[in-house]
Amino acid sequence: MAASTTADNVTAYRPNVKALLFIFTTTFLGAMGIGLLNPVAPFLVSRYVSDPSQSGLVLGWLTSIYAICQFIAAPALAVLSDRFGRRGILLICLLGSAVGYLVFGIGGALWVLFAGRIIDGITGANFAVTFAYVADITPPQLRGRYFGWIGATAGIGIILGPTIGGLLAKFGYTVPLYAAAVITFGNILYGLLFAPESLPAEKRIEHITIRQLNPLSILFRVFSLRPLRWLLIVIFLYSVPFAVLESNLSLLAKDTLNWDADAIGVLFGLVGLTDIVVQGVLLTWLLKRWGEKRVAISGMGCEVVGYALIALTVFLNKPAPILIGTIVFAIGDGLLGSSINGLLSSAAGERGQGQGQGGSQAIQALARMVGPILGGLLYSAIGHAVPYLGGAGLVLLTAILVNIVVPASRLKIGNAQVRPESEAA
Repeated sequence: MAASTTADNVTAYRPNVKALLFIFTTTFLGAMGIGLLNPVAPFLVSRYVSDPSQSGLVLGWLTSIYAICQFIAAPALAVLSDRFGRRGILLICLLGSAVGYLVFGIGGALWVLFAGRIIDGITGANFAVTFAYVADITPPQLRGRYFGWIGATAGIGIILGPTIGGLLAKFGYTVPLYAAAVITFGNILYGLLFAPESLPAEKRIEHITIRQLNPLSILFRVFSLRPLRWLLIVIFLYSVPFAVLESNLSLLAKDTLNWDADAIGVLFGLVGLTDIVVQGVLLTWLLKRWGEKRVAISGMGCEVVGYALIALTVFLNKPAPILIGTIVFAIGDGLLGSSINGLLSSAAGERGQGQGQGGSQAIQALARMVGPILGGLLYSAIGHAVPYLGGAGLVLLTAILVNIVVPASRLKIGNAQVRPESEAA
């Protein structure tokens, strides 16, 4: 009976077009803004670093300082969205990103670059609140699908971002930063005019305390629930090497292959194109047949191969391994991110979406605090391939952990438990 009722609810579901358009636009522009920055970041950093051998470490610290600020602020913003609604918090996050891009673009000194990342990081809860927003407006059985579409939208942004960033870099390495600020301000205007609130008053938590805004307190509370605890450990373990790749891949291409911003933009564009295919087409088909757990493990397997191929670039000094490796990695990341988010959303419950996604955001921020610095040290002190070989080993161990400790997901509808869409099929 419960399964039938759930099927009827899914059939009757009609999306709020304005809400989805705001979320997809937020995701698209946020991803494009990140893509605009990635190809030019190593070149901007090199302006203010006298010793080129230290560029990797400085680049790692720039990534880490953003993650530190995000770790402090993002969980609190997610909980605030549980109390006051998603729309206003999202607009605050977007404003912080726009200002951060402007400051980073203005530059003039290394400390100014750090200031830009700090401003953006303090308001860096976009993805946690975004996923909570989507969870508010979609039936539980459709959340994995919509999370996949969000991932595909981000993939489109990632494709266009590096391409536009590479083209704009011909007019100056700071021009992409100004472009990111402009498009983010545009999204703020759209949100103010058209975006509805997703969380009705009766579903909001009644009050919050200072302790709830403490990122460590939020993590301790979320970790007290066994399903969330294991999922957050898994997210941390695969996010550490991803943070290394995110901060270091452009520098690896610059140092090993002598690529410029245009070529690096193409590399990140391949990642985005792969994300579109995987999350927009392949993911839904696989979720129906395999379920979220098996899809997540398959994604980890692809990531292991991808990291190993990228490491091979250092030994062969040819572009083929890094091109193939990033594509294989992107396939794995596309499968992994949305399936883990679906498991996390199911475990968090209807009233805990903000806390669950906030915990996820906090643990990813923690990984981005550790990963770039660790990767920069390994890159400089031991060898350029070591961060990626280590990443392959860590993700392999994570896949084994998932297979052992993460149970098949169950979705809660009202007071009943029903099978997820993948199992019902």
